[in-house]
Amino acid sequence: MKASSDIENRKRRHLRVVLEEDVENEAYSGLQDVQLVHRALPEIDLEEVSTEISLFSRRLSAPIIISAMTGGIEEAERINEALAEVAEEYGLGIGVGSQRIALEDPRRERTFRIVREKAPSSLVIGNLGCPQLSTGWGPREARRCLEMIDADALAIHMNPLQEAVQVGGEARYRGLLKKIREIVEEIDKPVIMKETGCGVSLEDAVEIERAGAEGIDVSGVGGTSWAAVEQYIARDEGKAHLEALGRSLRYWGIPTAISIVEVDRSTRLKVIASGGIRTGLDAAKAIALGADAVGLARPFLERVIKGRDPLKEYVEQLLMELKTVMFLTGSRTTEELQRKPLIILGKTAEWLRLRGFRPEVYSTRS
Repeated sequence: MKASSDIENRKRRHLRVVLEEDVENEAYSGLQDVQLVHRALPEIDLEEVSTEISLFSRRLSAPIIISAMTGGIEEAERINEALAEVAEEYGLGIGVGSQRIALEDPRRERTFRIVREKAPSSLVIGNLGCPQLSTGWGPREARRCLEMIDADALAIHMNPLQEAVQVGGEARYRGLLKKIREIVEEIDKPVIMKETGCGVSLEDAVEIERAGAEGIDVSGVGGTSWAAVEQYIARDEGKAHLEALGRSLRYWGIPTAISIVEVDRSTRLKVIASGGIRTGLDAAKAIALGADAVGLARPFLERVIKGRDPLKEYVEQLLMELKTVMFLTGSRTTEELQRKPLIILGKTAEWLRLRGFRPEVYSTRS
């Protein structure tokens, strides 16, 4: 079981680095350039605002997903248990980390199964990696991931930059669209293609839709930089060339706000916005841009380590901020928020303009 042991060690190091090192991407998420239009007369009451949505056949109390973080190690079981309990209590969605380790060593399954046990009515999303598909994994492993946690959907994570920087990484991405089509055809649950901090372009979004996926988690630039995470691990391993590579490409990718627009305006896929979402205002901006839901990882991880109370307080703050912003824009529902006018300024507007969009008349969905 050397392979699973290596993955276990890497997962522990990932948790340590994310919590202890400077891995927050200081580059632009683009959300800073997005301005919602204040309504002095919103013509609704705050208590009328509903954040409920339906996503992948589950009803959520709010368009918030606790994004994929971890699994497969003892620490992960405690983390996943607490996160799942909060997801169930507040009606949020939750994703698990890569299930590769449990597929290779079934003894690790408990650290993932705990999520569905503690969140029986929540939207639960499984997780499989693109590099494993390129080495022969396919529908069989995808079904095992779903069955392991009784998942409602499967996220297939795309992490080419992380794999390129990672010590012992597997930067194998040839022929993956064909493999994605095979999985989509063979399983009976939605497939979500999920980036890991570098965003998704309109070109890739179109190909992903053609392959049959039903959703994209853009995970754009603006949150945790996995190039930076792997940079610190490469430093500790004495791999100077990979450390330098991670440092050079720390800010590589497409900012979150831009990726939301590129995906939403080029496909009919469900869009999950992650990458630098930290507040309810960030969430509202992402939804106004076209996202169906938002995902957060590091903010939840930082608080769950401290205990359930800080975690619950953060969720309640997020919800209060989101509902207040919706009220201030006169939006009773997230669908109404997506129809409200907004203004896109600065570098984000310039990027979108150069890519063929017209941010000066961006008014979300008609």
